[in-house]
Amino acid sequence: MQMEPLAKSRTLADQAMDMLVEAILRGDLEPGERIAEATLARNLGISRGPLREAISRLEGKSLLVRKPHVGVSVASPSAGEIIEVFQMREVLEGLACRMAAKQMTGIELDRLERILGDHSTHSDLQDGRAYYQSSGDYDFHYQIIVASRSKRLIDTLLGDLYQFIRIFRYRASAKPGRAQQAFREHMLILDALKARDPAAAEAAMRAHVARATETLRIALQEHRDPRDEHRASA
Repeated sequence: MQMEPLAKSRTLADQAMDMLVEAILRGDLEPGERIAEATLARNLGISRGPLREAISRLEGKSLLVRKPHVGVSVASPSAGEIIEVFQMREVLEGLACRMAAKQMTGIELDRLERILGDHSTHSDLQDGRAYYQSSGDYDFHYQIIVASRSKRLIDTLLGDLYQFIRIFRYRASAKPGRAQQAFREHMLILDALKARDPAAAEAAMRAHVARATETLRIALQEHRDPRDEHRASA
C-alpha cells in the first residue's frame, strides 16, 4: 500500500490514525490483514513510536486487534456483530435527528445543505460507485448528531463507534444502486429538518439507516462469515 508522507500540522499519531482508518475504509487494508509496522512507518514517513500510538488507539476502537505471537491485524467482525451495531444506530441516530430538528440553527441547516451540495459533485457518487464522506465536519451524519445537543448521543455515536460505523456505511454505499439512493435519502432528511418536523426527521433518518442496514446485510451474506453459521447451529 502506497501512502504519502505525513505533514506536520497535527501530531504524527493523529495523522497516522486518520490514514489507517481511511486505508481500512477504502479497502487498502483488508479485514484480517496483518499490520507490518516497519513497512507502514516507512510508507508514512514517521518513526514507529507515533505509529504504535495510532495502532493502540484503533485497538480501543475495535478496528485493529492484537493477538499473541501473531501481532496486529485489521479487525474482522462477524456479520452479526456489524448488523447489531447498525440496528442500534438506527434507533440512536433517529433520536438524534428528532432532537436536531428542534435545535438546529439556520446557519447549521445552511451548512448541512452546502455539505450535500459538495457531496453531489463527487465523481464516485455521480457514477454510483460509492458515497464517500470525509470524517467530521464534512460528514452529513456527524453534523446532525452534533446538532442534537445531546452529550450522551454525541459520546455514543461519535466516540469509539464512529469510525467503525463510518467504515461499514461506506461499504454499504458501494453496493450497486445504493450510493445515489442514499444521497436522495439525505435530501429527504434535510427537508424534514428544514421543516422543523421532529417526527418526520426521525422517520426519515430511521428509514435511511434501515435501508443501509439491509443493503449491508445482503452484502455480508454474499461474503458469508463461517462464524455466523457456527453460531446459528450452536
